[in-house]
Amino acid sequence: MTHSFYLFYITLINLFDVSIFALIISLFVICTVHLLEMAFLPIVLLLLTVAHHARSQDATNEVTPRGCGIGFKEPYILLCDMDAMWGIAVEALAAAGTLVSIIIVLVLLGRLSHISEAEKRSGVGPILLLLLGVLGLFGLSFAYLITQDQILCLVRRALWGLFFAVCFSCLLVQGIRLRRLGQEHRSPGGCTLTGLALGLSAVQGIIAAEWLLLTVLREGQDACQYTPMDFALACSYVLTLLLAAMTAAAIALCGKTRQWRRNAVWLLVSCGLSVLLWVTWVGFYLYANAWLNKAPAWNDPTLAFALVTQGWLLIIFHAIPESKNCLIPPPQPSAPNYFDTSQNSTRRRGTSFDEDIPLSHRQFVENQGYGYSDENTAGLRSSGGASQHNSNTAARPSAPFRSNVYQPTEMTMILNGGAVSTSSQSQVHAAT
Repeated sequence: MTHSFYLFYITLINLFDVSIFALIISLFVICTVHLLEMAFLPIVLLLLTVAHHARSQDATNEVTPRGCGIGFKEPYILLCDMDAMWGIAVEALAAAGTLVSIIIVLVLLGRLSHISEAEKRSGVGPILLLLLGVLGLFGLSFAYLITQDQILCLVRRALWGLFFAVCFSCLLVQGIRLRRLGQEHRSPGGCTLTGLALGLSAVQGIIAAEWLLLTVLREGQDACQYTPMDFALACSYVLTLLLAAMTAAAIALCGKTRQWRRNAVWLLVSCGLSVLLWVTWVGFYLYANAWLNKAPAWNDPTLAFALVTQGWLLIIFHAIPESKNCLIPPPQPSAPNYFDTSQNSTRRRGTSFDEDIPLSHRQFVENQGYGYSDENTAGLRSSGGASQHNSNTAARPSAPFRSNVYQPTEMTMILNGGAVSTSSQSQVHAAT
């Protein structure tokens, strides 16, 4: 039995993977077993187990922060660290924004064949490109939740301004489109607007590439070693695009067509809120963090919140209203109701009868070739002769004249298309 216990205890020690010191202590215990009674053996085993468990628990508490499991290591602790709540907040906002953007993209692609109007169809391309840029903003925010290294710093510096340039160039081309629709009632094609937005975005990509080549490759600087002022200056072109988009939205708001003014208002609101956001995060990144003595620690949270906030602003104030406007079906033309007596009576009371009589029939009515009796002539001359040529605001002919000359009703004029039937003309000749 003693030999079996030795083998079991040695196997247990190998499973726990204890240190050399623990092995020496275990050998000492095994040698002492011969001198002790068998009743003391469970107590020794219990003490060794408790000591090993306490030491492993202390090591686990040192490595794993509160809220994270054992599998999370140092580069990813901000994704679950309860002590740094800003990481969890950014992660939740970015995940929700990504889901909403994907849903809008799928809805637009699914309903694209039902958009028949060319004016609305031209705006689908810039919206889809904008949503791709928004997805890039949300994805880039996760790069600030991971401990930075050389590759991650290169990704941050290269893609930050590029994704913002894609979004703001889409706003700019939307302003150009709304201005053309308001002034000329026509818009460039969707492919043309999308290509223009991509061309404007490529300029920021060239600027970011030149910055990395000059600082990292030529001068040999560390990719993570750059001043906040250099980072802000590298985004100057992005801010120029935003101001140009705001100007285009203001010009589109002054268009002649009231149909597209609501879209221009939403675009102007999106640009205005984006300008306020940029003033806020640049102010914190350059000055406020250093003034509050939080400069190294608060730089990453400032940039991460700027990314997710910009993405949600573009979704709420631009992508959703524009998508809704594109998906609304055009109004169906309603046929006039010829049997609606209320409309006919209103028109009969407010307008002259001569407005509804075509020019050919009006000449027929006013033709002097139709004769009438002398007493009717005297009655017409007593009224000053003004009733022969009625204006749009004059009174209708007198009763004697109406009794001798054929006066077609409004329904007869509509059904005959402005022409007077031969039977009616025969009635007129018979009356004269």
